[in-house]
This record gives sequence, structure tokens and C-alpha cells, in this order.
Amino acid sequence: MNAALLVIDMQRDFCAPGGYADLAGLDVSLLRAPIPVLQRLLAAARERGLLVIHTREGHRADLSDLTECKRLRAANAGAAIGTQGPLGRLLVRGEYGHDLIDELQPLTGEPVVDKPGYSAFASTDLDLLLRNRGITALVVTGVTTEVCVSSTLRDAVERGYACTLVSDACASPYPELHAAALAMVEVEGGLFGRVRDSQQILAEWESQT
Repeated sequence: MNAALLVIDMQRDFCAPGGYADLAGLDVSLLRAPIPVLQRLLAAARERGLLVIHTREGHRADLSDLTECKRLRAANAGAAIGTQGPLGRLLVRGEYGHDLIDELQPLTGEPVVDKPGYSAFASTDLDLLLRNRGITALVVTGVTTEVCVSSTLRDAVERGYACTLVSDACASPYPELHAAALAMVEVEGGLFGRVRDSQQILAEWESQT
């Protein structure tokens, strides 16, 4: 199968002090834990010429693509979208906090998909990008495991992609939800795909060369 590596929302707003997650009271250190693993996966994928796609969650400067229910959820969490924070307006496109962290910046030519919601397929051209390149399988990574990662993976399965969730290349501020999200993938014989760790993925890629 023709596979792509999908790196979800490794942004300063989620993975740096002073960003959205930090201001919402989440443990940013847990969200940063996969960075070394992702660096190894990115290096291996690039060496093999695999398609790498990055995503960023965020909204237009005028917040015209922010639904009222999502606005209220973020406000209730203590980090209202669009308000000013140390890294700029929270989860607003073009702000410093919206961009990907320094450790995982995309290379020239690697697509970056901006999304207003949780699934990277919702209101984006991700599906078009993948199908135009003949991609049939996704190796899914990033944050957070139980929200944007799981939402994207389930959406991908509905669209016919074979999915692998990399257990140590995704993260959550809630260890129990991370574990639950991983467990749900392989129920009923792999209802939403399969779960592998990064060493298993790297070994698979090595065996295919």
C-alpha cells in the first residue's frame, strides 16, 4: 500500500508554554513527550520518500469559521479562542502560537493542512491531497490522542484508508484517555485499524526497502 505519515497539530499552541493548552491548564510536558519519536519517524519517512503531511488546528482572524459551541467549549476550559496570549491570539491562523513547533517544522514541499475542527478531513482538502497521490494508508501521529488524532483516524477509516496509530508518537494530557484511545482502535479485530509503536513502524519501513 502507498502510505503517508500524518503529523497532527504539533503546534506551539498545544506543545509550548504560553499556548492554548498551557492556558487551559493542560500538562504541556506530556504533549511534548513524542517529539523525539516524531523526529525519528520524520527522518525515516523523508529518507524513504514517503509523503509527509502536517496539520494545524486554528481559525480565521475574524473567527468566522468558529462555531458557537466550540467557542463556548474553549471558553469554559479557560482559554477562549481568539483571545490574546503570550504566543499571540489563541488558535488563530498566522499567530506565532498557531505554527508548528521548531523541532518539527515541515520541509519545503511538505503539505500543511489548516483545519478549523478536530478531524483533519473536515472542511479541508486533505482527502484530495491524499487521493491525488494515490495514498491508501495512513500512519497517524500527533496530539491529542483522544481528540484530533482519534477524530482524524476515524474519519480516515470511513473514507477507506488503512490506518496505523503510532502509540508513542501521539500524546494526551490525560494518560488514561491516551490508553483508552489506543485500546479502542483494535477492538473487534481492528475496527479502526491497528496500533504499533515507532520501533515496529521503523522496522516495517526498513523491511520494505
